[in-house]
Amino acid sequence: MTKKLMTLLLAVLACMSASAQVQFGAKVGVDLTNFWGKDVGHKMALNYQAGLVMEYKFSHAFAVSPEVVFASQGNGKRSLYEEGWVGEEPTSTTMISHQVNYINVPVMLKYYATPAFSIDFGPQVGFNVYSKYTIKSNDGDRDYKYVTNNKKYTKAVDFGLGLGGTYNLTDNAFVQARYTLGLTSVFKSGFNESKNGNIQLAFGMKF
Repeated sequence: MTKKLMTLLLAVLACMSASAQVQFGAKVGVDLTNFWGKDVGHKMALNYQAGLVMEYKFSHAFAVSPEVVFASQGNGKRSLYEEGWVGEEPTSTTMISHQVNYINVPVMLKYYATPAFSIDFGPQVGFNVYSKYTIKSNDGDRDYKYVTNNKKYTKAVDFGLGLGGTYNLTDNAFVQARYTLGLTSVFKSGFNESKNGNIQLAFGMKF
């Protein structure tokens, strides 16, 4: 009985190895990003991403795809009033936006519903490389813009979950749509509990 089980296991592993395919590639895309959470407004910002991908297809239906992607994230412009600054009026002309740039490393499990289309789901860890805080104001005669480094107030690591799909246009070209939901606060203690939200649309090539 044991020999039969070992033979069956070896046969399964041999089939998996024979059908396994590894591809490397790159992708670029546009993102709609924001912060979500308690007392956080959902102002979207147009951002971008670019990075490298790998796909290990270990059966006709399943694959795993780790990525290393540079992504610019954050929220859209909000007035001081929307940010909750005391004494500000709803008509405040002073606008604030936050931007945090990450090196994101998602690891997606891919289920191929058809030979060309996969449903992708998996965890993501992001490493904060730069964070900035932009204030724009108008006094009636001229515009003012202030940009400050905000990295010391933002966390070094971000965790999230991604869900989306990939459509292979050819054996090498693909398009991808994904939403990544942040699970941890962007800012350190003492600030609000904003979390990242990221809608991603990307085009890529496998080699």
